[in-house]
Amino acid sequence: MARLLAGTMVARLPTGMVPVVLLLLVADQGGAASMAALMCAAYGLASALGQPALGRVVDRYGQTAVTWTATCVTSLAMLAMLRINSATKTPLFIALVVLAGLSTPPAEANLRALWPSVLPDPQQRRAALALDTGSQGLIFIVGPPLVAAITTCAGPATAMATSAALGLVGATVVLTAAPSRSWRPSAAVSSGLLGPLRSLGLVALLVGMTGTGVALGAHTVWAVALAERSESALLLGLLPAALSVGSLLGGVLYSRRAWPGSLTAQLVVAAVAFGACWLPLLLSPGSAAAVAVSALPGLALPALVTSAFLTVDALAPAGTVTEAYAWLIAAIGVGQAVGTAFAGQLAAHPQLGAGLPAAGAALTVAVLAAAWSWIYVPGARAHRGRHRRVPAHRSRRASARPA
Repeated sequence: MARLLAGTMVARLPTGMVPVVLLLLVADQGGAASMAALMCAAYGLASALGQPALGRVVDRYGQTAVTWTATCVTSLAMLAMLRINSATKTPLFIALVVLAGLSTPPAEANLRALWPSVLPDPQQRRAALALDTGSQGLIFIVGPPLVAAITTCAGPATAMATSAALGLVGATVVLTAAPSRSWRPSAAVSSGLLGPLRSLGLVALLVGMTGTGVALGAHTVWAVALAERSESALLLGLLPAALSVGSLLGGVLYSRRAWPGSLTAQLVVAAVAFGACWLPLLLSPGSAAAVAVSALPGLALPALVTSAFLTVDALAPAGTVTEAYAWLIAAIGVGQAVGTAFAGQLAAHPQLGAGLPAAGAALTVAVLAAAWSWIYVPGARAHRGRHRRVPAHRSRRASARPA
């Protein structure tokens, strides 16, 4: 577990590094800041859209070959950017940015597909998912400062090359581990054009979790606006870091005990708690209080995302689990982009901007509550909170086996 989690964290560091490197690299090459922002948006959107497609290929051909290929393509695209001047050959540079995003390997979805084989016990698997979710914030705590340090010492080109190298190192650590090498896709099942999206419950879950992404994206812009109003550049790093630290702490706390109720009830309760934790932003907290307030939603985030992934595992049709995980990751990512865009438009209205994260979280609650019957996963209310049920797609698979 430690090897897989650490390797995946390293493999995903480029996700937190490349957007910052692009801003610095384009500026170093004499490009406009608006063009750099466009490239960052293109990279993020391409990465979100590419994950489900690569997840479907993984479900068909396995992790090793697909992830190696994707990692090599995205690393080569990053290195090729260093040979192209973004100011004079903008279309070609943007094409490389989009290629790097589309080919970003589905490291996170791959990891979550491995947990059932590494940790057969449901309680341990839930704890691993919580730690996995809580530790994701480290990517955005470590990535940008690492870029800043490398750029200061050796320039943005070296920072981009380092990002490419870290992706390769992390992929090597994971793909050479026994669980990844031995992982095989489920027996061939025609998933159709829609794949896991033919499950209405899964689609409803994805729509709901988009609201969670909106809250996270809006918080980033709110942090920038507060830093400008307070004339404190330090808040630019402290506020997102506080959210990430809260998420890490929340993951540890959530994984240390079992929780009662069905999986669906846990999902909705976690969504309500996540939404409530955003309400203090409406009180216009000062600089010190804003740091503490930003940590609150992070405490509830691991419970929400972990319950969402467990629900995906139960709802995804046979043979589509990696793609289904990737769709959930993409839904949150698209929500972040939407939240960032909306919050940017509300920058001149601080109170409305402060309420946007809560509004995004409220969307999650509303959709999950309205779609309860579609996403409901029966679970024992007994001790230790283990869900003693066989997911529908597994029971169908078992019943299809010859006696």
